[in-house]
Amino acid sequence: MSFATYMKNIEEKTGKTPEDFQHLAQEKGYTKKGTIDAKVKATEIINWLKEDFNLGHGHATAVYAYLKGKRE
Repeated sequence: MSFATYMKNIEEKTGKTPEDFQHLAQEKGYTKKGTIDAKVKATEIINWLKEDFNLGHGHATAVYAYLKGKRE
């Protein structure tokens, strides 16, 4: 499955676009100027995505990868 398909499935499940997740992560203080703050651990973001959006580990990791700059 391609990364784009993975992100589309996440959007269908949560109603949130990748850009929405970027905005929400910034609101929570996980990102600054569009990149993940160096003080924030991956597990903190992945756990947030699992708990708040009921994502499985793979989907949460894909959103984390998007937040880190992966687009393909």
